Amino acid sequence: MNTIEQRRRRYLDAMGIQVWELRSRAPTPDAPRQAAPDPAPGPQGLAVDWPVLEQTVLQCRLCDLHEGRTQAVFGVGDRAADWLIIGEAPGAEEDRRGEPFVGRAGQLLNAMLKAVGLRREQVYIANIVKCRPPNNRDPRPAEAASCRQYLMRQVELIRPSLILAVGRIAAHNLLGTDSSLGKLRGRIHHFGPQQIPLVVTYHPAYLLRSPDQKAKAWSDLLLARSVVQGEHGL
Repeated sequence: MNTIEQRRRRYLDAMGIQVWELRSRAPTPDAPRQAAPDPAPGPQGLAVDWPVLEQTVLQCRLCDLHEGRTQAVFGVGDRAADWLIIGEAPGAEEDRRGEPFVGRAGQLLNAMLKAVGLRREQVYIANIVKCRPPNNRDPRPAEAASCRQYLMRQVELIRPSLILAVGRIAAHNLLGTDSSLGKLRGRIHHFGPQQIPLVVTYHPAYLLRSPDQKAKAWSDLLLARSVVQGEHGL
């Protein structure tokens, strides 16, 4: 077993997966994707570039969540990424550091990405809402609606090949459904006017509490990777 394969096995171990045999390894891109030109305004009409969008989010007071935040959590990663990962909301550590998916859940997410040949820096990570809800409660519909224009503009600017919806709240808000996560997993959905392929999986925080579900999350990651690699003719 070569060094790269040994490293991949360690990442799978971190996910709680014992043995995985993949048919093929994810190819290493020859060069990073170039950022696409700004598209036309979306349905919310928020046609701004990255610097203006980020400053708008950091100063946003559209809902009451701004009252309890340390800072808004805009998003992080490659702004021309193939993979856009969307979670629900910042937690306490995210609110403190200003970055999504840090702490134990973030470490597990990093391991999940590495298991399919990706570094955190190669994807873009964002949330349904940009400010931490009090006591880590679920974001309310009005709060998600206030933030939706920001997320939509991020999607428009990134133009990802795939959206990975991480957790129930993200899946429900992106797909406009209240179906259970179990029913939403295992198939390819589509998001927005561009019909971007979307795959649903479990939130890393849930996987930390329910490690027996990690095998299903691995299956979701393989499905997502197959979409990006063009194996479904989308």
